[in-house]
Amino acid sequence: MTATAALQALIAAARPPLLPVRRAGRVMAFDGTTLEAVGLEAVVGGQAQVGEARQDAEIIGFRDGRALLMGLSPLAAIPPGAPVWGSGRAADVAVGEALLGRVIDGLGRPLDGLGPVLTDAVRPLAGQALAPAARARVQLPLATGVRALDGLLTLGRGQRVGIMAGTGVGKSVLLGQIARWAHADVVVVALIGERGREITDFIETELAGPARARTVTLAVPAGDAPLLRVRGAERALAIAEHFRDQGAHVLLILDSLSRVVHGAREVALTRGENAGGRGYPPSAMALIASLAERAGGARAGGAITAIMTVLQEGDDSGDPVVDAARGVMDGHIVLSRKLAGRGSFPAIDLSASASRVMHDVTDAGHVAAAARFRRLNALIEDNRDLVLMGAYAPGADPELDAALLLAPGLEAYRCQPRDQAAGWDESLAALCTLVAA
Repeated sequence: MTATAALQALIAAARPPLLPVRRAGRVMAFDGTTLEAVGLEAVVGGQAQVGEARQDAEIIGFRDGRALLMGLSPLAAIPPGAPVWGSGRAADVAVGEALLGRVIDGLGRPLDGLGPVLTDAVRPLAGQALAPAARARVQLPLATGVRALDGLLTLGRGQRVGIMAGTGVGKSVLLGQIARWAHADVVVVALIGERGREITDFIETELAGPARARTVTLAVPAGDAPLLRVRGAERALAIAEHFRDQGAHVLLILDSLSRVVHGAREVALTRGENAGGRGYPPSAMALIASLAERAGGARAGGAITAIMTVLQEGDDSGDPVVDAARGVMDGHIVLSRKLAGRGSFPAIDLSASASRVMHDVTDAGHVAAAARFRRLNALIEDNRDLVLMGAYAPGADPELDAALLLAPGLEAYRCQPRDQAAGWDESLAALCTLVAA
């Protein structure tokens, strides 16, 4: 071998392997909300970083050969031609036991100052709804510790239920009671679109005590990007799905579904989707069913019981989000401003609320007692003004007379102090004794 050939062989042996080239796109337009970039190799739903500060964004669509991106945080200081790096795939969700007792944001970053969350597994953000054949029936009751729910609107493991309420009617207190007292292995609380002060208050007051250790709290304040509201809700579902797949019973509390849909509406309108009824594009309304269908029980074991709040803007029960949520869930709990104004908490409007699985998770005696209570309560409410004006003569309606006689007991049963849990057996025994009187 000649000296030249030997030198060439040495050079070839020492040649470093080729490194992958990561191609960056360039920002062509930015209106403060949406970025348009060219030269970006990515897919819809793929993650991206924008500018030298590597601000988080996501590809939401394509238009005229350009990628459309929205920030996962408020984007700032984006100059023309700024680089955009795409990951080429959708985000994964870090899951595992390390999340228990922690507070994270919509991107999975810790918010509690306790250091990084060292999880041991990941799963897709989008998740997948259970197939009908893989979904278990709701047959076991869920004890919540709230007497009015356990006795009169019994929930079941794997049920999807909506809490329909306006502002200032005790929704957060009721959610806190359920989160602390419900018989569940894991609780996932997603606070989406709430004011920062309310999030802090909820975590420090409603989730105080032993319940914190079994709870994963995800917070997306009102000032965060609209897209992050949607991704925060999906992340909460993915975390709940992980624990369900481990055989656990998971209680998922999403507050509020309405603000998630509002975020999805902004994203859909930004990418050019036509607005539908009352300004909601079809994809935003479809998100309600998509999220609800990811909850439920699995035949292989484990279940997700989902409680999602829905805002009745101006107490408007005809809001399209309210209507859509009623259609895909297994029950609804309506909170009444009139009852809240009378200081009656939890302010559950029994005549407007329903649990569609109650007959499947309780016995006939329990169902009959609850129906009797609701009947007596409805008689009192329907005739309240008549009685207060003195226009009702006792004896005119024997059933109303019986209801009025039991009115103090009915009111005492329905109301409950915020710091006193009610046992399941205690609630059922008190109900049967009351309506049998």
